[in-house]
Amino acid sequence: MNNRKHNTHLSQSDIALKIESLVQAIERSDTPAYRITHKRSGYEQVEQTRLSRYFTNVQQMYNLFDDRVPYDYSEHLQAFREACDDIGLQRSPNGPVCMSETGTYWLSHQQSMNVLTERIRELTRQQRYRRRPGGRAYEARKQEAEIIAYTDAVMSLYSRTTVIRLDLYYRPEAQARQRVEQVFDHLDDLIYEHSRNPIFKHLIGYIYAVEQGDRNDSRGYHIHAAYFFNGNIVCRDAHKAIEISELWEEVTRRQGYAHSCNHDKDQYGDKLGIGQIERDDQSRRPHTHYAMKYLVKDDQHLRLKPAGARCLRKGALRRFVRR
Repeated sequence: MNNRKHNTHLSQSDIALKIESLVQAIERSDTPAYRITHKRSGYEQVEQTRLSRYFTNVQQMYNLFDDRVPYDYSEHLQAFREACDDIGLQRSPNGPVCMSETGTYWLSHQQSMNVLTERIRELTRQQRYRRRPGGRAYEARKQEAEIIAYTDAVMSLYSRTTVIRLDLYYRPEAQARQRVEQVFDHLDDLIYEHSRNPIFKHLIGYIYAVEQGDRNDSRGYHIHAAYFFNGNIVCRDAHKAIEISELWEEVTRRQGYAHSCNHDKDQYGDKLGIGQIERDDQSRRPHTHYAMKYLVKDDQHLRLKPAGARCLRKGALRRFVRR
């Protein structure tokens, strides 16, 4: 079982996704982590099952919960953590282990993973666990309605609104050691710039959503951003996108980079909802709504976040006379 993969360092985001995969695999199966048979000689024969491969990085999964920062966890991570606590899992050179049911001796790593698997399976059958995905989907629909209403209110302030859409990422070398609380710190720093940096002089609204790539997405933690500027003054949307992108790099000390949707507007065809938009051009409003709803989709939610942190941020509505 001593495989080099066990020592491969994973980012915090990747570890969280590994835990999610493990718990989901346990939910879908009824097998143990390992099939163990006892020989007359006293030795154990260990055979892998369909679940075994999900335990490759279990030591790093266990280490994720170090309590350096209080986090809110997704249902999958919460089930894993509770199960580890319930069975008294402990670190060991050959992988995490727990004691026997009688509390008189330590089980082998493979035996311990079977106990962990069974406890996770028990927890995921509880109603409080099964309610979480539905609650998250409801929250996403609620946020979608809020974002649409906010977008309409901001775009009614001036006869023209310039809409900027950016995706704020981290370079691969930064992702390897990235912790989610650092992303929120960078977001706080960027929002602080709104009130002091001339780049945002004519900003009339903004939306930020902190998200996490899924298992098929190598971008880890990232932020989707939308900015609304007074279109009677700010006309060059691509140039403004460049300015904000460069500021993001500065805020992250060159760890971050940005993708500008405003530099690739041709891909939207006749469904373009960003750039400079006339208030009275209602035909384009649904396309702007669609671009904004992308910010609050449910499939890239954070699996862990600093306790109480808000993943969705939007600016306060200012009361202007319509112009």
